[in-house]
Amino acid sequence: MSAENVILTPIQPPDAPPAMGGYAQALTVTGVSRLVFVSGQIPESPDGHVPDDFETQCRTVWNNILACLTSAGLGASSLVKVTTFLSKREYADANSAIRREILGDHRPALTVIVSEIFDKRWLLEIEAIAAG
Repeated sequence: MSAENVILTPIQPPDAPPAMGGYAQALTVTGVSRLVFVSGQIPESPDGHVPDDFETQCRTVWNNILACLTSAGLGASSLVKVTTFLSKREYADANSAIRREILGDHRPALTVIVSEIFDKRWLLEIEAIAAG
């Protein structure tokens, strides 16, 4: 079974508030032959560089996620759940804009948490689940 057979169906329950941003309230996944769990990706390039600014860090994290997915034979449209950890609430708008740019019209289930991050240089960390 290939990733093309996977069907992601958004769920918007009438008794829950609507999704207000670039995400699905819930997803049903059918036709899946495997799940790929992507560990929390950090804003570090393969050569060990950590950018100083949030936007570049966010793009670096997404590049790392896409590299994991590509290695598994999947792409961004295979994402069913994304959890983002931000070091500061002020990064929320930039995070959302970059995520929407990367994912286009694809809307996985999404959680964003503001918390302390393991390494003080990192301004965010993102983990994900994909289906293929």
